[in-house]
Amino acid sequence: MVVSLVNLGRLDYAAALALQQQVCGLRQQERIGDVLLLVEHPPVLTLGRNAQRQHVVASSELLARRGISLFETNRGGDVTYHGPGQLVGYPILNLRGFTPPLGIVEYLRLLEEVLIRACADYGVLTQRAPGRAGVWTIPGGTAAEKKIAALGVHVARGVTTHGFALNVTTDLDDFALIVPCGISDRSVTSIEAEVDPAPSLEQVANSVVRHFGRVFGRQVVWVETLDDLVSGGVPLSSPTVSAGLL
Repeated sequence: MVVSLVNLGRLDYAAALALQQQVCGLRQQERIGDVLLLVEHPPVLTLGRNAQRQHVVASSELLARRGISLFETNRGGDVTYHGPGQLVGYPILNLRGFTPPLGIVEYLRLLEEVLIRACADYGVLTQRAPGRAGVWTIPGGTAAEKKIAALGVHVARGVTTHGFALNVTTDLDDFALIVPCGISDRSVTSIEAEVDPAPSLEQVANSVVRHFGRVFGRQVVWVETLDDLVSGGVPLSSPTVSAGLL
């Protein structure tokens, strides 16, 4: 079984969301196979289905001055931040195509495993936190655990959208705009903040792709363009991208 990997480079959130929806529809129709989209977003805030608006600490005026948009989405979870230096992955998988079929909780645990292994490649030891989705550093001494990756997904007709966001060289000061994932008693971190020298976004992307294939038991195959996903030459909306990840 194959997962097609598409590198979207740096792309604004609205365009990436539209592409997710388009690719998801094609997957639900079984016109394409499973897909993993990798992307880096300009600064943006997104609200999940369980989000509380008061967890956006910044005023609308401040967000407007900084050119930061806010999107309400159908993914699980609360509010999160995406921005430069963060590796965002949108797996569009048919969970019914696995043997046995994957449930949503099992799927989330597998995504966490991918990120735990990728962080370990660079000497950052992480773990799951009971009752809290995502990936967290392992506390040492008096240091508390910190969140290094957020997860939020949606499943419709067995097909997933949204996914994960791993802080690589992210500007952590931008998380002051929100209460990340609605959790006020823990802070966030990045690979760059945990190790020196820090790997590049490209290096971490390669690790994530490698472990994604191993954890999900799929061969990951690079696809040059979105149009290559579709047999019969039906074009997808191809965005303008920059700053390639891989």
